[in-house]
Amino acid sequence: MSKRRVFDIDFEDTAVPAGTEPPAATRRGPMAAAISENAEAVSARQATEAGIREENDRLAHEYMKLKKNGQITGLVPVDMIRMDKLTRDRSATRDPELQELKDSIRAVGLSNPIRVEETRDGFELIQGFRRLSAFRELLAETGDETFARIPATLQAKGEDLKHLYRRMVDENLVRRDISFAEMAQLAISYAGQRGMDVGEAVDRLYASAGRQKRAYIKSFVHLLNSVGDALKFPESIPRATGLGLVKLLDTNPRFAGQLRAVLDSQRDRDAATELSLLRGAVTGGAGKPKKPKAPAPKSSARTTIKLNRPEGVARCTASAGKFEVLLDHDFGAVDPRRLELAARAFLDQLKD
Repeated sequence: MSKRRVFDIDFEDTAVPAGTEPPAATRRGPMAAAISENAEAVSARQATEAGIREENDRLAHEYMKLKKNGQITGLVPVDMIRMDKLTRDRSATRDPELQELKDSIRAVGLSNPIRVEETRDGFELIQGFRRLSAFRELLAETGDETFARIPATLQAKGEDLKHLYRRMVDENLVRRDISFAEMAQLAISYAGQRGMDVGEAVDRLYASAGRQKRAYIKSFVHLLNSVGDALKFPESIPRATGLGLVKLLDTNPRFAGQLRAVLDSQRDRDAATELSLLRGAVTGGAGKPKKPKAPAPKSSARTTIKLNRPEGVARCTASAGKFEVLLDHDFGAVDPRRLELAARAFLDQLKD
């Protein structure tokens, strides 16, 4: 008779009591789902807006930093620029080289923007007096709206006046045509504006210049303080002539009055005449021009030479008291200052 083996088998109790069902997954209604989705969208939008504000703040700070450093450039209407804040170091008389600057601007444009500071109702000029003057004249002469707006670097408001003057002065020190009289006049005006000694004003404004150059400027300060109101064209005085005049002012107490009398004797003088009077006063040593030398006897000789030039053949004729050049060239269109320099160079070559 066979034997049956019995095995113990354990079954998990998975039986479900009769009459019950497994718990169903939790379900949200339409309103709850909409509220949840809207909250997520609002949160995402707020995060995006916060990022935009942060980026705008960063850009605004960067813009103000560039602006403070004068690195923002734009086109500024020339009629919105004032020149009241700083005393200019340029003479009020006509600039003989301004036409050359205007011709350059018309040909190739303005390569170096001016510098302005924003004000409540416009802009204040910091650097670029001649460039602004050229644009304004070109606009008046041509009516071309191209010259109604000038390239300018925008500078933030509030920079110390001392620094603004130094910026203007240091820019002009690299120019060869700024005269000692113009630099001296700026120092006089600055000293009066700041309530300081004019010598200190020279040292502060022209700290970038050498000691010798500052000494020359102080000499011209002395000249302008002594006879400046009697001079019509102080910017035309060369350094040597100015220093000679100052030496006579220091050694002869009557020299200032004598020099004024000489200048008053020719009230309707131009720059060349005034300079001739001043040089005569220096060489005469007593405030009066030297007596002219007796004229040399005139010769009847006549010399003619021909020069081959790129413009053509120049025919030159020299005789007593006369030198004539015939060339197919419009000499009347040449800048008067260039003509004067050429004539001086020519005459200097003829000195004995």
